[in-house]
Amino acid sequence: MATSERAGMLTRLPSTFRYTDARRLCISDHALRELRRTGQIEQIGRGVYRRADAQLADEDLLEIAIKIPDATLCLGTALARHDLTDEIPHELDIALPRDAWRASVRVPVRYHGFAHSTFGIGRELLPLDDSASIGLYSAERSIVDAFRLRHIEGSDLAYEALRRWVRRGGQPSVLMEIAQAFPRTMTSLRTALEILL
Repeated sequence: MATSERAGMLTRLPSTFRYTDARRLCISDHALRELRRTGQIEQIGRGVYRRADAQLADEDLLEIAIKIPDATLCLGTALARHDLTDEIPHELDIALPRDAWRASVRVPVRYHGFAHSTFGIGRELLPLDDSASIGLYSAERSIVDAFRLRHIEGSDLAYEALRRWVRRGGQPSVLMEIAQAFPRTMTSLRTALEILL
């Protein structure tokens, strides 16, 4: 395969893509193998590839984002992203709508099934590169989830995140607005806020 042919194929591919995306663009298995052999693309997960000339990005998150479009960073992982905890999770906490398909990925992941009716509350998109992004719960939603699931995650995580958020100037009204969607969390969250304020 000529160098110009490979360059032409590369321009049609996004920075991060799936095998099926390449096939949809009529790029053959042989051409993909040749692009890998020459170092123009690299495999970052099963069926997930990345162009060698792409900007630096977190390949673990890219693999998840490409394989599971609804994936959303939550709980300890989201709190760490918002600098509301010093704990570095051993596994990525990923929220999905309840009963959603859970893909197999290289990085250790702990999946959490959230109700369809509340899944989108506080969900933002975190860009990973020019073609992919992953969901990330806002700081407020992450705190509410930490309180809501403190019987599993531990109450220290929830209270420390809330303490840091308040010190940073977080608005309790915003937090309580999100908490309204999770009524069982309201009392404990309100009590903790009263102690901190």
